[in-house]
Amino acid sequence: MNGTLACHKGLVMLVVMKANASQDDVQAVCRKVESLGLRAHAIPGAQRTAIGITGNQGEVEPGTFEALDCVQEVIRVSKPYKLVSRELKEETTVIRFADSDASIGGNEVAVIAGPCGVESREQAFAAAERVAKAGARFFRGGAYKPRTSPYAFQGLGELGLQILAEVRERFGLLIVTEAVDHESLALVDQYADVIQIGARNMQNFSLLKRAGRAHKPVLLKRGMSATLEEFLMAAEYIMSEGNYNVVLCERGVRTFADHTRNTLDLSVVPAVQRLSHLPIIVDPSHGTGKRNKVTPLSRAAVAVGADGLIIEVHPDPDNALSDGNQSLYPDQFDSLMVEVRQIANVLGRVVAGPVANPMARRHAGAAAD
Repeated sequence: MNGTLACHKGLVMLVVMKANASQDDVQAVCRKVESLGLRAHAIPGAQRTAIGITGNQGEVEPGTFEALDCVQEVIRVSKPYKLVSRELKEETTVIRFADSDASIGGNEVAVIAGPCGVESREQAFAAAERVAKAGARFFRGGAYKPRTSPYAFQGLGELGLQILAEVRERFGLLIVTEAVDHESLALVDQYADVIQIGARNMQNFSLLKRAGRAHKPVLLKRGMSATLEEFLMAAEYIMSEGNYNVVLCERGVRTFADHTRNTLDLSVVPAVQRLSHLPIIVDPSHGTGKRNKVTPLSRAAVAVGADGLIIEVHPDPDNALSDGNQSLYPDQFDSLMVEVRQIANVLGRVVAGPVANPMARRHAGAAAD
């Protein structure tokens, strides 16, 4: 693979700053990296700041940086994915949102819920009211729908994004929605709180690079047949462009099984958590494709340690324009939240409780990492 990462040349190093290193020290090291024709990626951690170095301009001696007083050590990163790796950052990344107490990757299990596609203002508001009351902090809904058939519902486009913005204003829910190409990504970046890159685009490297230059966190879904390494390398594309707020999502892979839409690979959750500092959530709706399997697999996802769930909920699934068979009725989502909350508590984690007045979320204070 050519490009900024130069993965096969072994050029990527990790500069670990001393605990007492100042921001000026970090910036000085970054400037030195850039003066060598390389790229610096400063990733703050709880105890230290690590600077990942990527580039393909030639070998760099570790002593170039080890001689600096503010540097603790220099480590050559062995994994093909560099910025994604726990070698770069030991603690799990927590993605926080201004003017909200919601986060992804912390002790709270994040819940993202809503319809597959935004069909109308009334439909979106009906779904948002119920998922907010049940405790979800994030609202999902597609304004752009990449479908297998060109004749299927393709989404409302920018009108759908405008409806989602109204949902955020009315219910205080953070918006997660998919971008399918460069043009839609620019609009999603403008309207949404989290940019979703779907399974079909996991290896659309041009789109991944564009997402890496966006201003919002990116939720990256695993491709239909992607290996763990391919999944992490796709995230590396985003981070290599400077966007370090990436959430991974397991949504099922294609196998020989025919009793579900996909095979939900929950084993990838601990596998990712061992190798990467990025948070990982699970999509049991696409992972199973069948309504009666969504709640059991949601319970299992929380039990295995997932950082969150993304669930399809529709006020009238039988008449949904997309994915009605895997969308929960609002009452079913209420029950799901009760059950996953109990499992999370056993593991010392929390799931947000019901909100009597969802509008109150709009006044929540901003969280600081």
